[in-house]
Amino acid sequence: MLRLRHQAKQFRRRRGYALCSSNNCFQTPAPIQSADLELGFENPPKPGLPPIVPSHDADAVSRLLFQHHNPFHAMESSLELAGVRLTQSLVLQTLLRIRNFSKIALGFFVWSRDQAYHSHGADAYDLMVDVLGKVRQFDAAWQLIVEMDQRGVAPSPRTFAILVRRYVAAGLTRQAIRAFDDMEAFIGREPGTAEFNMLLDTLCKYGYPKVATEFFNKRKVSFEPDEKAYTILVYGWCKIKKTDMAQKFLKEMIERGVELNVVTYNVLLNGICRRASLHPDVCFDKTIHEAENLLSDMRSRGIEPDVTSYSIIIHVCSRAHKPELSVCMFRSMKEKGICPTVATYTSVIKCLASCGRLEEAEELLNEMMTDGVCPSPATYNCFFKEYRGRKDISSAMKLYKKMKEMGSLGVLDMHTYNILIGMFSKLSQTELMMELWHDMIEKGIGPDMDSYTLLIHGLCERQKWQEACQFFMEMIEKGLLPQKVTFETLYRGLIQADMLRTWRRLQKKINEESLMFSSDFQQYQLKPYKR
Repeated sequence: MLRLRHQAKQFRRRRGYALCSSNNCFQTPAPIQSADLELGFENPPKPGLPPIVPSHDADAVSRLLFQHHNPFHAMESSLELAGVRLTQSLVLQTLLRIRNFSKIALGFFVWSRDQAYHSHGADAYDLMVDVLGKVRQFDAAWQLIVEMDQRGVAPSPRTFAILVRRYVAAGLTRQAIRAFDDMEAFIGREPGTAEFNMLLDTLCKYGYPKVATEFFNKRKVSFEPDEKAYTILVYGWCKIKKTDMAQKFLKEMIERGVELNVVTYNVLLNGICRRASLHPDVCFDKTIHEAENLLSDMRSRGIEPDVTSYSIIIHVCSRAHKPELSVCMFRSMKEKGICPTVATYTSVIKCLASCGRLEEAEELLNEMMTDGVCPSPATYNCFFKEYRGRKDISSAMKLYKKMKEMGSLGVLDMHTYNILIGMFSKLSQTELMMELWHDMIEKGIGPDMDSYTLLIHGLCERQKWQEACQFFMEMIEKGLLPQKVTFETLYRGLIQADMLRTWRRLQKKINEESLMFSSDFQQYQLKPYKR
């Protein structure tokens, strides 16, 4: 890894060498809260990769890859027989659809790159850096970055934002900072304030404000931090419940003459309210009192609370299971002419649903759509979670089928499907579970590792060993590595069912796939499967 970094730093001085295809080319050594969505502080932060857009060709290629890819069947023959004609748009949209399956994605990426009439764009490279980083293949991700530069597709700050995010997500904060320092060799200039804030933002949102603060203190002389940098650090310390540290940074902002704004106050307000203990009522009263004091301080500085400020307070009432107070504050906000956002509506709907007042929640959902505010997946999940808690299969499917008839399934996300799959799995509703499974695949939403885990564990509980083994192997073939508990659950079940021979055959296939995973992409020196 050290040698690779040295090559990266010297790259622009020694242009002209080709990326070797041999094995020795390089000797490389939390749920989102609605208030966070209001603030724009999503967890985790996601650099702006292109979205999935409707494409029949990309859908067809994705299906072809899923259907014909296994350890003993090369995808190249299927694609060539199908006569696929590549464009940058088709390749990118296909990769976006298969991004959760690292091996298939990398296989398609390499095959399409090697076609004489096609060359990848920056978006495709950035997406593959993200895919490889997600499965912790960082050496391979670095090689792609070097390859980008050699092929004339210049790595950008976004490329490094993606790499940094994946390093930090893996807990490798030192490597993330080194990647930040290596950025200059590729983008042709020193990192600026935007890149400085990007690193702070990523560290804080993944729960490393201490590392971010150390980096900030060492580099703030060079970067002249602005109000955004301070707001990020305020958020970071609030995230780990250290509001006293957050208030120190607010004080430092004032002392340095950095302009305060409503966003910084909202971040601190969210920190005070978000994870505060709200039971018994004395704790709730204390939190509301602190929030009111902060709102008073805002007004004293000429900063008026906005929709986000009110949404944060409403979210506190929702968490405290106080539906009357939530609705009262919601109505008060609308009377003041402040238009609620999707997160505001979702907080109130969540409170009503969790308190068993589903009819009122449905009325508010209708009001929301009448007001022209489109419900989010989190809005619908409020209902599905309540149905799951009640084991109300009929109501869950009634809402799901209503959305299906209206063509609204695109509103649902992976979390929605996992809620329902987990619910039907526990209630032994295999047919409904498989119906959702096929809908999810058809919509191109999943499945992801959690989906497979829920499905496999559910099948194991009902002793459907053949189906469990089938999905277990399918999961591995797609590049999704099962958790240790899934291995152990399946192993124990097969042993207890006197199916040791089946386990040995499965283990043999896993070992063959692991070896092929490494040998298929020797150029990128991928590590074999392990957890």
